[in-house]
Amino acid sequence: MHITEFRIVLPMTVEEYQIAQLFSTAKVSEQNTGGGEGVEVLANEPFAKPPSEGFLGRYNVGQYTRKVYHFASRVPGFVRLVFKESNLSMHEEAWNAYPYCKTVITNPYMKENMLIEISTLHLGDRGDTENVHQLNHDELKKRHVVYIYISDKVSRHDYKAEEDPEKFHSSKTGRGPLVSNDQWYKTCEPYMCCYKLVRAKFKWLGIQTRVENLIMTQEDRLFRNFHRQLFCWMDEWYGLTMQDIRALEAATAQKLEKARQAGQKQGYTAEE
Repeated sequence: MHITEFRIVLPMTVEEYQIAQLFSTAKVSEQNTGGGEGVEVLANEPFAKPPSEGFLGRYNVGQYTRKVYHFASRVPGFVRLVFKESNLSMHEEAWNAYPYCKTVITNPYMKENMLIEISTLHLGDRGDTENVHQLNHDELKKRHVVYIYISDKVSRHDYKAEEDPEKFHSSKTGRGPLVSNDQWYKTCEPYMCCYKLVRAKFKWLGIQTRVENLIMTQEDRLFRNFHRQLFCWMDEWYGLTMQDIRALEAATAQKLEKARQAGQKQGYTAEE
């Protein structure tokens, strides 16, 4: 199993990020749904665990979601050679007990032989707190830490000028642009960090290491692009309430189902 902790420093508060993340998730889902593929929302409801079963011993109340991702045509060619198209859907369960969130992604065909587990804690620091996920000694030895700065360059395939933090200036907050050479992440106000711990397991003789490495590469890419968008959409989500977000999510779920059944394929594709 590969273990990587991604640390994403952002120029906003932990409270602002809660709204930003939910708004951006809904918008990205729309951008990647159509033509028989995309996001199918099966559940979006409150959850409560007994306090003794809370994540990290304390986060036990929040919002539960269950989704299916239909992206058969968007995976690398070598993966399509191994799997039938009908086996390529991914099932996601997420428990958002903000500022903590846990996401578990599985594949019905692979069952216990494939797992992507993402544990996220959002803190008001600059990514300099160690072991926020309470890993044991053996896990810490395996863990690889990667810092993601959203102003860094992305591939030509992923680049959009309107989603470039080095070009964006928020009219509502006055934040931005974020210039890489200025190392804004050391001086910005306000600030916070997403600590995303990703565990990836794929047991298949001959391609295990290649697929596990691919998973981590794609998670890095997804986190980087998503948070670039999240920042550049600041003037769209800034000032929204949680009531606004729940109404948006309900409307988006209906749009996604219509688009998945009838629209054109669009959005994210995995690189080889």
